Amino acid sequence: MTRGSCGEIRPDTDLAVLKQILRRCSSLGKKHGYDEEGLPLDVPKGHFAVYVGEKRSRFIVPISFLTHPEFQTLLHRAEEEFGFDHDMGLTIPCEEVAFRSLTSMLR
Repeated sequence: MTRGSCGEIRPDTDLAVLKQILRRCSSLGKKHGYDEEGLPLDVPKGHFAVYVGEKRSRFIVPISFLTHPEFQTLLHRAEEEFGFDHDMGLTIPCEEVAFRSLTSMLR
């Protein structure tokens, strides 16, 4: 599989750590368009939103992606580049076309 601008795979990622990252992500806070539990109204159960590329295009992806090493690599890169204590939402440092290619292979 081509990793391109999305980085290399790290198989040592712990799924529990990835779930904790998503919970800490400030984009899940209580804002307009969010329910009483702080979850976005337009994101179906079992999915989460990420922002990708220079234009920060919004994608809704299934939680099952968290089990894929390629997606875990993206989350590690996001943590290294942006951290998770900010108001930008879960931002993936990857070109949009590469992200679309990766997610289409994971589906």
